[in-house]
Amino acid sequence: MTSPAPRKLSKLHLALALLLPVYPLITAILYIVLPLTDGWTTWQRTALIAPIMVFAMVFVITPFVQKRFANFILRAA
Repeated sequence: MTSPAPRKLSKLHLALALLLPVYPLITAILYIVLPLTDGWTTWQRTALIAPIMVFAMVFVITPFVQKRFANFILRAA
């Protein structure tokens, strides 16, 4: 019995696949946060937005992309 050929992660393909859901999420967060933080400095807005993005990436976007786009992300070694 032959085992399946090992597959290697394509970082370029992963980056492209992550860009699709991340860009609209960042845009939506900015549209929501910017009016609520009028008068705040850039570092304060970033301190608010960064944790939202990190949690969304780690717990929602990356698992979704890895599951749905596995054939695109993983290539034959």
